[in-house]
Amino acid sequence: MALKKYPGAILATLLLTHILAHIDRNILLGFSSTLTAELGLSNAQYGLIVGAVWVLSYAVMAVVTGTFADRFSRTRVIAAGLLVWSVCTAASGSVHSFGQLVAARLLVATGEAALVPAAVGILAEVFSSRHRGTALGLFFVGIPLGVGFSFLLAGTFGATYGWRTTFHALGVIGAVMAVGLAFLKDEREQHADAARGAPFAGQLREVFGVVRATRALQLAIPGFVLAHLAFAGLSFAQLWLVRERGINPAEITRVIGGVQIVFGTLGSVVGGAAGDRFARRFAGGHASFMALLVAVCGPLMIAYRFAPAGSMLFYAGMCAGAFLPLALYGPSIAVIQGSVPARMRSTITGLTMTLINLFAIALGNFVAGALSDRLANTGVHAPLTWVLLGTDLLTIAALPCFLALAARSHVGSSNGEAKPERACAASQRQQPQN
Repeated sequence: MALKKYPGAILATLLLTHILAHIDRNILLGFSSTLTAELGLSNAQYGLIVGAVWVLSYAVMAVVTGTFADRFSRTRVIAAGLLVWSVCTAASGSVHSFGQLVAARLLVATGEAALVPAAVGILAEVFSSRHRGTALGLFFVGIPLGVGFSFLLAGTFGATYGWRTTFHALGVIGAVMAVGLAFLKDEREQHADAARGAPFAGQLREVFGVVRATRALQLAIPGFVLAHLAFAGLSFAQLWLVRERGINPAEITRVIGGVQIVFGTLGSVVGGAAGDRFARRFAGGHASFMALLVAVCGPLMIAYRFAPAGSMLFYAGMCAGAFLPLALYGPSIAVIQGSVPARMRSTITGLTMTLINLFAIALGNFVAGALSDRLANTGVHAPLTWVLLGTDLLTIAALPCFLALAARSHVGSSNGEAKPERACAASQRQQPQN
């Protein structure tokens, strides 16, 4: 199948796979109250499982699989990853201890690390720069849909059949999908070897050289990473609302799921499409649009922590927290992809995902869990409220990065993207000759 001849079908296939990936990744959140009670997990252990445990595998493998995707068949890299994470999702439904769950989730992360770098590389090739942000935004609709469906699945199917059966069923579905993806041919296999990435070590040296030589990457990547602290807040959302706001677990699980589906999806679609349009018409390009998003949504997210439960301001803040990080995906990755040569697009995506999972997800979740335990033990009232307020403020800290990128974009190009081949050449000049 020639990928460029069927862009819509390719996008739909990758989106469906991405939805399943985030269902499998986030299904633990929907069962957090039941699972922590049954396995006897503390907040810190729970934070480790949804954060650091995941990153121990994902952070390493995202870079490794990114270099594989730049060098070999991207569709087969995705199929192999899907098979691994599906088998291990099924295995997660049979665990009986903290250690067993850690082992299963490590391997789920190993498989899922293959998807985003390879998929972004395919979409960046299939869609032109004029529509790239829109296509990427639609692909990343998989995050809110996956997160939302994981909560809805936990509150419906899971409430009837239990969390173990839910994990088993998801594993079977993914394994069947992996077989189909394995037969999807990556048309890049017909291209010259010069269009492919270098072997692992050489590819990493070249990518790091481009990052050092490209100011846009030095601003876009940190800002994008900081924005993901919003997901640390999401990891503890159900626990916070149940324990400190007194809301019924099943009821709020469905509400969180619905908000993630509606406003996360809206964020991905609007962020991608509006970001492309904004970049063509206004100074600062994609970066100005990203700064505007943070400036509008940030105050609502802060208000959410203190507004009366059920009030309009409460729901506005919840919706803003679901909308903002997803709205940044299309424009942020469009800037990053437009700042590197085509042969390293999957690798730079893998590196970005590694940084996100290392600093925002792993460290963010662990610190949030450990700090909330410590505050609770010292008698602080509503410890999760204060901890999650901190994650909101760190999310808003992405604003200076995007403003600086917008100022640079206004002086330089109109769309905030560097000249990738020029940056690559500069990085090669900086490297010592062997």
